[in-house]
Amino acid sequence: MAEAETEVQAETEKRGRGRQSVRDMFLSMLVIGAVVAVIYVFIPHDEKADPVRAVDYRVELLTARRAAPYPVVAPTGLTDGWKPTSVSYERQNADAWHLGYLDPDGEYVAVEQSTMPAKKYVTGVTQRAENTGRTQEVAGETWQRWDGPKYDALVRTEAGATTVVTGTASYERLAQMAAALGTDPAAG
Repeated sequence: MAEAETEVQAETEKRGRGRQSVRDMFLSMLVIGAVVAVIYVFIPHDEKADPVRAVDYRVELLTARRAAPYPVVAPTGLTDGWKPTSVSYERQNADAWHLGYLDPDGEYVAVEQSTMPAKKYVTGVTQRAENTGRTQEVAGETWQRWDGPKYDALVRTEAGATTVVTGTASYERLAQMAAALGTDPAAG
C-alpha cells in the first residue's frame, strides 16, 4: 500500500511540474515581449527613411576607363531623382563594367558593358531576355530592344564592346539612361 501511495504522490508531482513549466514559459515570453516593446518604443527609428544608399562611383569609373579596352560609358545630366546604387569593374570577367541605379520611380536600371560575345553577355545581364528584332532610336543612335521575364533592355554593340541598358524600368526610362550615356572624362 505504501508503494501505491508513493506512485500516486510521484504522479501528482509530475503533473504539477508540467503545469509549472508551462506557466514559467508563458511568464518568460511575457517578459521578453515587454523588453522588445520597450526597445521598439524608446529606440529612435525612421520608417520613412530610404534604405537604399547612393554610391559614389567616380573612382571605379576612372579605374575602368584606364583599364578597359573599350570606351567606358557613364551617365551625365540625369535629374536628382536618379540614384546610383552599385558599381563594379571586373577585368578578369571580359572587362565587365556595371553601374546600377534606381530611377525616379524606384525601378532598377543598370548600365552594363563587356567584351564578352553579345548574345551570351546580354542574356546573362538581363536574366534571359531575348532580342525582339525591333530597334529604338535614342539620341541619334540605334539600339536593339530585348524583352525578358525579369528585365528588358536596350543593346548596342560597337568599338569591340556590348553596351546594355537594362532593368525593371520602362523602355522610356531605359531610353533616358541610354541618352545620358557618354565617355566624357567629367562624366560621373
